[in-house]
Amino acid sequence: MSDANFDREWQLGDLLDPAQLARVGGALTTLLGGDCAIADGNGNARFGRIAPGARHRAVALELEPVAVVHSASADDRQLAAAGELLHGILRTQVRYHMASALHLEAVAEDFESLKRKHAHLQASEARYRQLAAELDARVKAQVAQLEERQQMLYEAEKLASVGQLAAGMAHEINNPLGFVRSNLSSFQRYLTQFSSLRERLTKDLPAWQALDLDFLIEDGRELLHESDQGLERIARIVGDLKAFSNVDRASEAFTDINECIRQAAAVIEAQLPPGIGLQLDLLPMPSMVCLPGHLKQALFNILRNAVQAVSDSGKPGTIKVSSQATADTLSIRIQDTGVGMRADQLEHAFEPFYTTRGVGRGAGLGLSTARSIVLAHSGTISLSSRPDAGTTVTIDFPAPP
Repeated sequence: MSDANFDREWQLGDLLDPAQLARVGGALTTLLGGDCAIADGNGNARFGRIAPGARHRAVALELEPVAVVHSASADDRQLAAAGELLHGILRTQVRYHMASALHLEAVAEDFESLKRKHAHLQASEARYRQLAAELDARVKAQVAQLEERQQMLYEAEKLASVGQLAAGMAHEINNPLGFVRSNLSSFQRYLTQFSSLRERLTKDLPAWQALDLDFLIEDGRELLHESDQGLERIARIVGDLKAFSNVDRASEAFTDINECIRQAAAVIEAQLPPGIGLQLDLLPMPSMVCLPGHLKQALFNILRNAVQAVSDSGKPGTIKVSSQATADTLSIRIQDTGVGMRADQLEHAFEPFYTTRGVGRGAGLGLSTARSIVLAHSGTISLSSRPDAGTTVTIDFPAPP
């Protein structure tokens, strides 16, 4: 309680309102024989009329006169008793007012305390909400990272399986390829012997002419030459497939990026539909430390997407792959003249399982896998595209020191 409520100089009007003063005055009038007046400490009548020559009795609180009782009908003893009675009533009122003020102050203090606690709870709740939001964001980031790493692991396992399959296929193809080449070489020698025999015989042999063996020897050589070219192409495809699978180099190695581009392009070139051309414009680039198989997988995915985009356009088109090196960056650009993408499609292009193709025509893992591989090599990948204007994929790697 404040000191003002203890040190206050009380006035009659502060302690008794007019209704209370009327009830107290009526009771004193009865006790004093019908004549009573009550004045305040300044002598101003507050109840009744002060009769001329009336006796009076002062009532003090804390040594200060607060009220004066006047009566012409009462003797001194009665007047003293009335004064004591009024003094008791006023003291009771003082205690009541002090208790009331103390109660109000306590209530106000409790209210302020509750307000402070409420503010503290609000601050705690806001902090909790902030922490909850931060935790939720961190959980989402961790989940996204786990999903990305799981996707990378899945792709790595898939790539290893493809590599093992390619190695097995290469081995199985190389075996018959070897004896077919040997047989063709032997047959080439046989034709040479037939040619030597023809030179030893006379020119006009009815049976030789009837069987047209001169044409058979000449045509057989051409057929052997074409067959040898076909076998050479099969051997090159098998070599590219084996190099693309990279089964013998599963760890990091210094790699020529242009060679990775050529090998990925060789694999995709064998699958090109009619009307789609593939151009390589590769400038000299320094070797960098990478996982060659993974990098080829990323390039293959991007090239395959480009082939699909051009095919979906329904008209002939080209895919151009270029590379260049600067002091800080090794850059690869893959441009196609396909259907392109809208702005809303570009926003989701790298999301796993997102595809712009129809149901059953795309898994939506090509670009997301390529992005994961590029990021794992400390690189960046970006897209620029417009509908019906094609798409450009730009891959940048930091230049080796």
